[in-house]
Amino acid sequence: METQANRHDLTVNINKTTCCYDDMGEGNVPIIFIHGFPFDKTMWQPQIDFFKATKRVIAYDIRGFGKSTDKETPVSIDLFADDLIQFMDALKIDKAVVCGLSMGGFIALNALKRFPEHFAALALCDTQCIADTADVKEKRYERIKQIQHNGITDFSEEFVKIIFHKNSFADKKELVGKIRSVVLSNSKKTVTKGLVALAERSETCSSLGAITIPTLIICGREDEVTPLTESEFMNEHIKGATLRIIDNAGHVSNLEQPDEFNKHLQNFLTELIPVAAKELESVKNNSGVQNPVIL
Repeated sequence: METQANRHDLTVNINKTTCCYDDMGEGNVPIIFIHGFPFDKTMWQPQIDFFKATKRVIAYDIRGFGKSTDKETPVSIDLFADDLIQFMDALKIDKAVVCGLSMGGFIALNALKRFPEHFAALALCDTQCIADTADVKEKRYERIKQIQHNGITDFSEEFVKIIFHKNSFADKKELVGKIRSVVLSNSKKTVTKGLVALAERSETCSSLGAITIPTLIICGREDEVTPLTESEFMNEHIKGATLRIIDNAGHVSNLEQPDEFNKHLQNFLTELIPVAAKELESVKNNSGVQNPVIL
């Protein structure tokens, strides 16, 4: 495989859209990071910087967000999941460790349910498996009307206020400012379409019991958007799952406490190596051919 030294803002045409992505480092089984709503792939920079020296790491912009195109197609979590699989196919990735935060977790769970053969392992970060209640759905559509009439500034300010731990507004002003800028960079159409996709998503809680791959669940203790109770529920219903709680973090735990987040993900990946080695030995015994497995 060609060495992925410094591949930033690459593009690939998939599913009638142009997807922008970063592809760094080396490894047979890459980690694919899926960002949340309404962010872009830059939210994974602390993880890309940490893991690229030892693993192949990929972060991409979901269609319509960041530098990926498509402002017109009606979107859904189903479509985003289809995009993920076609993205993997385009990059000739058979299996990956898929790490999704918030909406990225919705996409990962949706894709895993329909395309389990593409997953080597799963990391669910500050996310949940439930669908919107009728009340939450109604509030999303009210928000859409407000954005269509007034723009996204008010939405962005309110959103930023609820995703961070309270201390971050004083201690991490630069981070808060960067995320505010990312949210404000979205068009009204992108934000409203994303809200529709969230409102109309299907639950995946009923499929948790079928998950057999290694699964890590990470949640900020003070996450108000997808509360810790939702992570605890998933942990209880996914056999063998590991739950890690990050203190002094809200909904974007990977950004507020990147060192601790990276440590948990690194430990999880390290635990996968014996599993990969056992699978490799099985392949070798059956075929006599040995190919290195690099997580």
